[in-house]
Amino acid sequence: MNMLRAIIVDDEPLAHRVLTEYIQDVPFISLIGQCYSATEALVFMQEEKVDLMFLDIHMPRLKGLDFLRTLQSPPSVIITSAYGEYALEGFELNVVDYLVKPISFERFLKAVQRASIRKEGGKEKHNTISEQPTESESSSIFVKTEKRLVQINFAEVNFLESYGNFVKVWLKDEYHLTPQTLTHMETVFPSSTFKRIHKSFVVNISAIDYVEGNRLFLKDGKELPIGKNFRSSFKRFLEGK
Repeated sequence: MNMLRAIIVDDEPLAHRVLTEYIQDVPFISLIGQCYSATEALVFMQEEKVDLMFLDIHMPRLKGLDFLRTLQSPPSVIITSAYGEYALEGFELNVVDYLVKPISFERFLKAVQRASIRKEGGKEKHNTISEQPTESESSSIFVKTEKRLVQINFAEVNFLESYGNFVKVWLKDEYHLTPQTLTHMETVFPSSTFKRIHKSFVVNISAIDYVEGNRLFLKDGKELPIGKNFRSSFKRFLEGK
């Protein structure tokens, strides 16, 4: 993923503290400026190249969305606001995402990954008001595990396994445990190669050696069940129907 040069534009010091802490945990974002008004941000962007702007809506003198309208070539923008009623207006201005305060790290991470995809020229260029990210051409994803963010290539993942309130992301000889649901991970991984085969498993099609009955066998020797509710759709997919 490309490094994103980011600024925070918000009149609340607490918002700056939260976003700064989050940014420090994301290796592909560099915080290059903190502005407390739109006019301060305007001056800053005339002097520095900015890839991503975290923009509050309610600020003195010039509101965030009004400020955004004044920019002829704006950077990618993630709205950070305590008010959700401006979401439609924000997406009409082609913002990357709209985060409602208080912002969780999970939601923040999803938004900045979208911004990275947009910079890389992936398919996600037109936004909808949705929590679900559009599938992109990105070849990797950052996964939160314990206190680290680990970059994982999709091609190296054999399968995903539900593990209580966590998901095990299985590689060839190891797995990463991340605090996510399997349903969420299913939306993040490319649907062209990752298929749900069981309430507890999503498999990388390229990792399959063969299918026998209601079981499938991976090239690394592992064996996975095919759930009753997933058999028909999985069979149709394998047969190309």
